[in-house]
Amino acid sequence: MATTHNLDGNLDQLQVTVTEPDWIAIQASEHFQEMRRSLKRFIIPVTAGFLTWYAVFVLMTAYARGFMATRVIGNINVAIVMGLLQFLSTFVIAALYERHSSAKLDPIAERVRLEVEGGQW
Repeated sequence: MATTHNLDGNLDQLQVTVTEPDWIAIQASEHFQEMRRSLKRFIIPVTAGFLTWYAVFVLMTAYARGFMATRVIGNINVAIVMGLLQFLSTFVIAALYERHSSAKLDPIAERVRLEVEGGQW
């Protein structure tokens, strides 16, 4: 899609034509779809696992108070350990995503970018 803009100013008249990529065709391309599939293969199981882990923590806090109050070391109980593990799991997921993204998504995204900049779309 080409758009022509007339820019008036100190110049008599300057026409600039801007060509927009076909975003629909890009989204439908095999490389873009491959990138989305790879992203979903990572995100869906990791999200399901984390939400399950979080739900278990919340339910145990509500319904297994005796177990959660069990002391592990000194005044530190199971609930505190599990709560801190929630934070740790968040950082682990972020590191895993960065690794997955660098290895799987970035190379495909680079191919799509080069195709767009090369005027294929």
